[in-house]
Amino acid sequence: MGTTSRILWLDTVESTNSALAAQVFSLDNLSVIAARFQTAGRGQGDHRWHSRAGENLTFSALLCYGPLTAPLAAADALVITHTASLALRRFLAGQGIPARIKWHNDIYVGDRKIAGMLIENKLDGAMITRSIVGIGLNVNQTEFPADLPNPTSLALQTGKRYDVEQTLDAFLPYLREAFEQSCTPEGRVVLREEFEKYLFYKV
Repeated sequence: MGTTSRILWLDTVESTNSALAAQVFSLDNLSVIAARFQTAGRGQGDHRWHSRAGENLTFSALLCYGPLTAPLAAADALVITHTASLALRRFLAGQGIPARIKWHNDIYVGDRKIAGMLIENKLDGAMITRSIVGIGLNVNQTEFPADLPNPTSLALQTGKRYDVEQTLDAFLPYLREAFEQSCTPEGRVVLREEFEKYLFYKV
């Protein structure tokens, strides 16, 4: 249920969420499509995700819910938000970066945004069977467009440069762990409580 099936790296793609959606029924759980450059990255609503080519992580992961997991109703879709945001927060904590979750799809370090998510679910009736979790994580970029008022990155936070592909490899065990928690009612309670603990407005 938990192991990553594969990572497909693409040089350029409009949107990793769209690329994964085109293959969603042929991919295994926790499959990942990542792009070195995303030309039309999407955020919530009409927002767009800016990322300099080769500098950051832009990728989408497939989470599958079904016979081997507790059922996940569309009304409980926040479970997936808890899963993805906590995977990011835990990964960043492992890098020595204290992060919080800004409701409900952004990850902040202090008052600066380091990551964002776009989650798109596939339904069978009232049940979620597959979820596409798109993530943009600023890794090595240190200069941003002026109309992005508050970005930061791993490099800005730590003063180090990162291998982008190795950074994705390091993140995925955190996603797998959080996903496995999301597969049981007890794990979902743990995720919700941790999510609420690390909300941006709480100190």
